[in-house]
Amino acid sequence: MGIKGLTAIISEHAPKAIVEHDIKTLFGRKVAIDASMSIYQFLIAVRQKDGEMLTNEAGETTSHLMGFFYRTIRIVENGIKPAYVFDGRPPELKSGVLAKRFERREEAKADGEEAKETGTAEEVDKFTRRTVRVTREHNEECQKLLRLMGIPVVIAPSEAEAQCAELARGGKVYAAGSEDMDTLTFATPILYRHLTFSEAKKAPISEINLEKAIQGLEMNMSHFIDLCILLGCDYLEPIKGIGPKSALKLIREYHGLEGVVEHLREKQKKKGGIQVPEEWPWEEAKKLFEKPDVLPASEVELEWKDPDVEGLVQFLVVEKGFNEERVRKGADKLQKFLNAKQQGRLDGFFTVQPKETKEEDKGKVGKRKDAKGKGKEAKPGAKRKAEDKSGESTSKKSKTKK
Repeated sequence: MGIKGLTAIISEHAPKAIVEHDIKTLFGRKVAIDASMSIYQFLIAVRQKDGEMLTNEAGETTSHLMGFFYRTIRIVENGIKPAYVFDGRPPELKSGVLAKRFERREEAKADGEEAKETGTAEEVDKFTRRTVRVTREHNEECQKLLRLMGIPVVIAPSEAEAQCAELARGGKVYAAGSEDMDTLTFATPILYRHLTFSEAKKAPISEINLEKAIQGLEMNMSHFIDLCILLGCDYLEPIKGIGPKSALKLIREYHGLEGVVEHLREKQKKKGGIQVPEEWPWEEAKKLFEKPDVLPASEVELEWKDPDVEGLVQFLVVEKGFNEERVRKGADKLQKFLNAKQQGRLDGFFTVQPKETKEEDKGKVGKRKDAKGKGKEAKPGAKRKAEDKSGESTSKKSKTKK
């Protein structure tokens, strides 16, 4: 589900935090992608002309495998190295939200059956997509496929988004890739959205910088998490009557969620109005965002390998009914681009220095003595080696990029 309304708030109050890219400009980056979100996305998006999910002759669903195979090849062709992270066990606090989602799926099934009898094709498609559920078999098949492709797979202890954020913070990858905005709430420094969209959509990759977002919203990380919880997250339903604008105003005015809840409950006793649920454990939700159950980045090794071509043919062609020529061509692309020695990114070697005025120049230019003791002016704005945002050293001796 993510965080309701967060994208709009950041766009309005911290526009510099969001930058759009063509996928080709992201070459040399390593990205941890939320695989669980991707499976759901592929099951919905990769379909036949009649709107039904792709299946083989045995009636087995293959939409998720088709999506992972071809979208991953597209990512790799553009010089990006993806690592996929799968969900583990969901936190107990999430069980209530998951139960409600199950209820909505069951309602959609019933509505879908009725739409088949009396509704339009569009209505049937709408209700059918609402019934999509990711199964254990879907997860296992995708993990098998990715390993055969030579792509790293990480099984998170709990939430995939939290693990992606941990890998980005720990410098194993440059960014986390997910459609869920709560990846920012888990403190990923950089979030990529739309990375696994189809090329036909022509959607640019959206890069969101957490530090710039927090600065633009004029708050610290703790209050940012409070804002995300108040907007509505995967752990708690939003408080009815509080929209994005009022949520931001309340967090700012009462300096965090604790003050907001106290204010609303006090007002509730006196006049009624907005009702805060009696059971609304926001403190527990905050702890899950601040200290999620993840594998420490230092203990995770990401390794990109040559694809197992014959293994791919056996799995996709023999077992799942894919076209052999296309599978072999895809494997060739993986082998070519995963092993290619990429030219280093220029932004990894240098930082751009701001242009100084003449007055600033005069005040900042230092003196250094030559062999004869005479002073010489040091050149302002000299280029210097820097570190890539991911924390990886980018000196000329090490050209490994993310």
